[in-house]
Amino acid sequence: MLQGTSSDAGKSLLVAGLCRAYARRGLRVRPFKPQNMSNNAAATPDGGEIGRAQALQAQAAGVPPSRDMNPVLLKPESERGAQVVVRGEAIGTCAARDYHALKPRLMGGVLESFRRLQAEADLVLVEGAGSPAEVNLRDGDIANMGFALRANVPVLLAADIERGGVIAQIVGTALLLEPDERALLKGCVVNKFRGDPALFDTAHPIIQERAGIPCLGVVPWFDGARDLPAEDVLGLRSERRDGGIRIVVPRLPRIANFDDLDPLAQEPDVSLEVVESGRPLPQGADLVVLPGSKATVADLEALRREGWDIDILSHRRQGGAVLGLCGGYQMLGCTVADPDGVEGPPATVPGLGLLAVDTVLERTKTVRPASGHDAAGGLPVHGYEIHTGRTTGPDAERPLLRLETGPDGAVSRDGLAAGTYLHGLMAGDAFRSAYLGRLRTGRTGGTAYAERVEAALEGLADHLEDCLDLDGLLRLAK
Repeated sequence: MLQGTSSDAGKSLLVAGLCRAYARRGLRVRPFKPQNMSNNAAATPDGGEIGRAQALQAQAAGVPPSRDMNPVLLKPESERGAQVVVRGEAIGTCAARDYHALKPRLMGGVLESFRRLQAEADLVLVEGAGSPAEVNLRDGDIANMGFALRANVPVLLAADIERGGVIAQIVGTALLLEPDERALLKGCVVNKFRGDPALFDTAHPIIQERAGIPCLGVVPWFDGARDLPAEDVLGLRSERRDGGIRIVVPRLPRIANFDDLDPLAQEPDVSLEVVESGRPLPQGADLVVLPGSKATVADLEALRREGWDIDILSHRRQGGAVLGLCGGYQMLGCTVADPDGVEGPPATVPGLGLLAVDTVLERTKTVRPASGHDAAGGLPVHGYEIHTGRTTGPDAERPLLRLETGPDGAVSRDGLAAGTYLHGLMAGDAFRSAYLGRLRTGRTGGTAYAERVEAALEGLADHLEDCLDLDGLLRLAK
């Protein structure tokens, strides 16, 4: 089990790289994360919902994603509450205090999922969440040492040297653990190192003496990580390039499935700008993308508080294109109704009115893989749906896509505004190239997104082979 001295220590990336490295050796490898908190989710083949990072780790291991790989997923809906997804199914929304009381009842199911993966694998690589040093939350813990103790798995600490104070991170974390927890701790890995790793040699005996564990390796910074989907919103970034196609994305407070933007950001002739709160959307863009949201009504209100609705309407009047993805698609319509209080108090709020459609939020969530073709050119598309709500109206009679499950999305009469429920739409090279070509004729460039992700996973595995003793780490596993 790989636990972190902090959030964003690089646990997800390390597990993905180890999954690929050990799978290349012929081992049957499975990733596992007992509890994840993320609005970046993926659909399993049987219609379950897990964290996007575990889906990437499954890809690295060469196996389909499964519900058991992330049995508890928390999807934040507000500052104090989150939707709770257990083995792929949403069971309701909990305030943080209520979830703390719920955790002990979830441990049995978490262990069952882990045991099922164990039965089909030579090696299960477990990822913790946050840090085990958050001892005020130890009671009922299912994410870190609470799980490790019940499953009796050896633990490595991953520490982020880029944050500074990495020795204090490691020593402090070890000192805060209980004796039975420290007994499971087998060593640490220092991650994101820049420069000459030999400069860290003098730190090894200090860590051994103060924390009582060896430093099992120093992992240099891996530039190829930018080609892999980021798990956390901290990884959401702009990719600004001179010339080419300019795409603008407002950063919504409850943005979800933002890895939809990754294929666009990697195009060599695309400049993608993520606009933070307090800044207007810049004029002159070729495309504004409204991304997915875990709380459409609340994010629509936030968009209006920022004045971004005015910026989008101005962009549209000047002939700019607008694309809404999932929650962003719902915002582009005339109204969003929440009669059952799915996201909060029952209400109906006006949308941006760029698509002649209306959305009604429903308690039943649609979660499924999906594939088909775009309605305009017949190019193949594939991805997944994760949404609450049903969208209908005149513009939906001009669907953006035709999926195996039926028509999806809507296109405005003039073709400049469009929306879809399909996540992963832009990952298809042919569709993405054609769509960008419509924004700017005669464009050059283009990248093979899936191949780039695969190349990054291979490069990450090579990177870890070079800097870690993978045979030694394997011997630590039971």
